[in-house]
Amino acid sequence: MEQEKKVLVLDIDGTLTNSKKEITSATREAIQDIMIQGHKVILASGRPTPGMRRYEQELELEKYGGYLLSFNGAKIVDCISGDIIYQRTLSLTLLPSIYGFAKRNGCGLVTYLGNTVISAFEPDQYIELEARINGLPVKKVDHFLDYVDFEINKCLMTADGEKAAVLEKELQKKYGDVASIYRSEPFFIEIMPKDVNKAASLAKTLTAIGQTRENTICCGDGFNDISMIKYAGTGVAMGNAQAVVKEAADYITASNDEDGLVQVINEFIRKGSKA
Repeated sequence: MEQEKKVLVLDIDGTLTNSKKEITSATREAIQDIMIQGHKVILASGRPTPGMRRYEQELELEKYGGYLLSFNGAKIVDCISGDIIYQRTLSLTLLPSIYGFAKRNGCGLVTYLGNTVISAFEPDQYIELEARINGLPVKKVDHFLDYVDFEINKCLMTADGEKAAVLEKELQKKYGDVASIYRSEPFFIEIMPKDVNKAASLAKTLTAIGQTRENTICCGDGFNDISMIKYAGTGVAMGNAQAVVKEAADYITASNDEDGLVQVINEFIRKGSKA
C-alpha cells in the first residue's frame, strides 16, 4: 500500500538553517529526497518573500513544486507558477498611529517594498540584522507616512527583548481588534493584518493543494511558529526552540545545528514509507 503523501512545513531561521543561516548538505538532501517521492514542502517564515528566495532556489522548490508562506502568512506563493495563492494586507489607516507609537517609544519601524526594507527612522541594530538576514538593502525615508502609499503585508517594530515584551502587550491591547501582533524574535514585533498567522494561512494552503492537517508536519523554533505547531497533525519544536514552543509541540527534535530536520524526516516520513 502506498504511503500517504505528507506536507512538511518549515520555518527558516533557527529551523531550516543552522546558526550560520545555511542549509546543511544533509538537511538539503533529506528534503529533496522526500520531494522526489512526492511529499510537499512549504517554507513558512516571517521573512518577506524576497528574503526567502535564496532557500527556495537551494531546495529547488520551483522544480519540485513547493510553496512560500511569507510575512508570517500574509502572502502565499506557488513556487512553480509564481502565482499568489492568498494574500492579506495591513490597512494603511493604522500607519499614522503605529508610526506615532514607535516614535514615542524609541523603536525601529519598517515595512517592505519589492526587494527593499523601508525604514521610518535611522536603522537600529535589529533593522540592520533584518536586512542582513534577508539579503535586502535598507532605505531610510524622510516622510514615512507619505512614502508608504502602496499595499503592505506587514510592519515590523524593533526594540531590545525586555522592552519589546512590554510593548508587544501594549500594542496588542491598543490594536488587537484590528491587527495581529506578536513577536517572532525577542526583538522583533510583527504587526500583521487581523487573524493572520502561520496556522491560518497554512490551512488556506492545504485546502488549495488538496491536503489535510493530519498529514502535515510543522517544524519551528520561535514564538510565531506556535500557531502552526499546534495546528499540525504533528507539531515539532527544534532542540534550540524557545521553551514555550517546546511546550506546544508533540515532538522535540535535535537542534538546527545538529540537522534536527533530518531526524524529523527519518522519524515521520521515511519510516512510514518503509512500512
